[in-house]
Amino acid sequence: MKKITAIVRPEKLEPLKEALFAAQVGGMTISQVQGCGSQHGWKEYYRGTEVLLNMIPKVKFELVAADDQVQSLVGLIRATARTGEVGDGKIFIFPVEEVVRIRTGETGEAAV
Repeated sequence: MKKITAIVRPEKLEPLKEALFAAQVGGMTISQVQGCGSQHGWKEYYRGTEVLLNMIPKVKFELVAADDQVQSLVGLIRATARTGEVGDGKIFIFPVEEVVRIRTGETGEAAV
């Protein structure tokens, strides 16, 4: 099993959520986050003072999938979230050692 974490533009929240549900993903966690990547924000002026805005709003999707589903899900996320502009986001893939469903005690892929 692998954990897929995708950090994307806020306007991609609904399209990506719908695409993942259409791909029959069992569940996901979605969080509103802020961060900065290689663009390091931008400068604006507020009441005559220069302000560096370097925390950009993003949306973080987290899901756990079987090893054989990872590449297709990564392709789906890339196709749905991509605009071709700087700031489209990143996808991180982590190994998952174990999953335990709290309610039933099920473990492994049955718990996902």
